[in-house]
Amino acid sequence: HLFSVQFYPEYYAGSCDTENLFQILLYIFQSYKSTKPINAEKYLVEQLTKRVSDANAPPPAFCGDCLNCGQEGEIDYAGILQKYSSNILGTPIESIKITKDRSLFTQKMVDIGEKVAPYQVVKSLEQAVKSAEQLVCFPEDDRVSGFIENRDELISLLNSILPDLSKLLIDKSLKDWKKIEYEVVRDQYDNCIVICNMENIDPLALRTDYSIVVAPSQTLSSDEYNLLRSVSIIVIRHLGIIGTCNVQFALNSLSSEYYIMKVNVGLSHSSEFTSKATGYPLAYITAKLVLGLNLAELSNDITNTTCSCFDPSLDYVAIKVLRLNLSKSNQCSNEIETSMESAGEVMAIGRSFEEAFQQALRMVDKDITGFDPYSRTITDNELITPTDERVFLLATALYQGYTIEHIFELTKIDRWFLNKFESIIQFIIQCSHSSTVEDRTLLLEAQQLGFSHKQIAQYSHIDEDEVRASCEHYDN
Repeated sequence: HLFSVQFYPEYYAGSCDTENLFQILLYIFQSYKSTKPINAEKYLVEQLTKRVSDANAPPPAFCGDCLNCGQEGEIDYAGILQKYSSNILGTPIESIKITKDRSLFTQKMVDIGEKVAPYQVVKSLEQAVKSAEQLVCFPEDDRVSGFIENRDELISLLNSILPDLSKLLIDKSLKDWKKIEYEVVRDQYDNCIVICNMENIDPLALRTDYSIVVAPSQTLSSDEYNLLRSVSIIVIRHLGIIGTCNVQFALNSLSSEYYIMKVNVGLSHSSEFTSKATGYPLAYITAKLVLGLNLAELSNDITNTTCSCFDPSLDYVAIKVLRLNLSKSNQCSNEIETSMESAGEVMAIGRSFEEAFQQALRMVDKDITGFDPYSRTITDNELITPTDERVFLLATALYQGYTIEHIFELTKIDRWFLNKFESIIQFIIQCSHSSTVEDRTLLLEAQQLGFSHKQIAQYSHIDEDEVRASCEHYDN
């Protein structure tokens, strides 16, 4: 059987369990050492084709999740699967096609009474303007500039891009709604579990990839959490997905109205974060499920006493922060746009949001000590426009006396997060006016808020070694 090798961030290529790994594939990865940049996908396909042909192997069986090289389902579109009488393991290829086709996906969701954000396909400037007015919105263009605020911006954008496009998708704008994600696993016997849900700190004005993500969600009510959880399970069952998938929602917290934005079949960036945050081995479990095993048969490697058919329970917070390297070019603006690429990402875990948040910031860059304000004065416009400095501009605004309500009106970041940010800044102010190291209660609070020894020393105007000595003294 030829099956997908799931790539872990820690470099190792999937599980060494040869039950679900094509032995030739293992040999290729183990024997080849790259001495120069190569097209890994092209090299892998060439080697597989050659060795399978030499071995006169029987027709291979592909996993649906495996068909993620190039465009999803590209192999099937070319007729290769039919040509070699190949079988599909796990998620049917038809389900993958549905999740990648906006029209098919919308109809599939309508069939079960769920809502996808309204959209229209247009081919001219006149159609685009009319559609935008009918949708009572202006479109989100993922390729060019994000959200269009008014008619003039729309016309200007369309004049620049329509000559190069045969058609354009006009979406109803969901700007300022919350972005919520659920990672769901299903086996072929229809058992489903929700591994974790995630929440973007920034509202839907940024691409998900560029927002700080927290797991589990922090601002949903119990009703909202359970509603979206139930919908996620209904969706994965209706699509017939086997293995893992990521269901993305847009949620209006004022009315609890929601739209299903997208379903990612198989492992995604969110899946990697979920797997690391919860310790649930999504790649390994998915590999087993597509072979026909069920969740109740697979043991939980963490507890070694329970099966994998239970939702993981978290008593901590995990936060993912992107590393945006916008300083590589002197001509590069530091404004975060929808067509950017990140320079990597970091994840931190803490008992509280503040602790995990400050740890994550320190991991982004060696010069960052935490949620530290700038010494300069900032303006409202700097907060409105998302940049790579936005987190520290928020810290500065709170340090300068901006109210939670004013920042909320400018950024639409949920007040819960803003209150957490404010608690960090208030402690910084307190540190500046008191001797933290001489008060055990204050020192404990500092650690619970994620302050490092260097930060405490910086704001208390003392030596870092003195802070460390005080911590060791109180620990004893």
